[in-house]
Amino acid sequence: MNTNRFFAFFSGFPTRHFTDEIAEKLKEEIAIRNSLVFISAWPEDYARNDEDSAGMHGMFSERGMGFRHFAVIDSRTAPTDAAAMIRNADCIFLMGGNATLQMALIREKGLFDELRDCSAVILGVSAGSMNMGKTTVDIWETMEPYEGLGFAGITVKSHYRTEDEHLMKLLHNLSMILPVCAMEDESAIYIKNGQVSCTGRVYRINNGEYTAFSPEMILI
Repeated sequence: MNTNRFFAFFSGFPTRHFTDEIAEKLKEEIAIRNSLVFISAWPEDYARNDEDSAGMHGMFSERGMGFRHFAVIDSRTAPTDAAAMIRNADCIFLMGGNATLQMALIREKGLFDELRDCSAVILGVSAGSMNMGKTTVDIWETMEPYEGLGFAGITVKSHYRTEDEHLMKLLHNLSMILPVCAMEDESAIYIKNGQVSCTGRVYRINNGEYTAFSPEMILI
């Protein structure tokens, strides 16, 4: 796997806009903007995918980072076409939604190794960032871990909110199995050339204990 690429893990953007800090980081790291490829986390919901991909591309455009071309990979996409899209992409964005459905799509289309070996910038939000980690757990379905893409040695849980008592209980239970990287919305973790930085509020939960996230907690 090429670890010299730029990876960004996002929790979520409830306002549907990049923050100033995140936008500046993306401008710095995405110099070539010919092709942006989204990977759906709702593979069968074509209308949603078309609408969401256009809306997410609009987040780039409003910051002066529009791409010449963008497209979404979902169940409509032939495996050979999907692989070509990944190989030719300047930036790949794993969308939010259902993490297990997204990983099933990645596996079904033969994209797991394509994503690990390509040269594109890779971004993920919500379910997408969860699938970018070494291990993924969709706590809303099961506590059973599955293999993620392995762009960082973490297990990500997005949309962290202390006021959500049910979520907090599930995260506590998961942290007794493996450490969790819990991200509040509008936070980000960046990785490039083995260097890690973050913005916003990110926490590490291990055996029920909470600490502030620090870059050395990631194992590439």
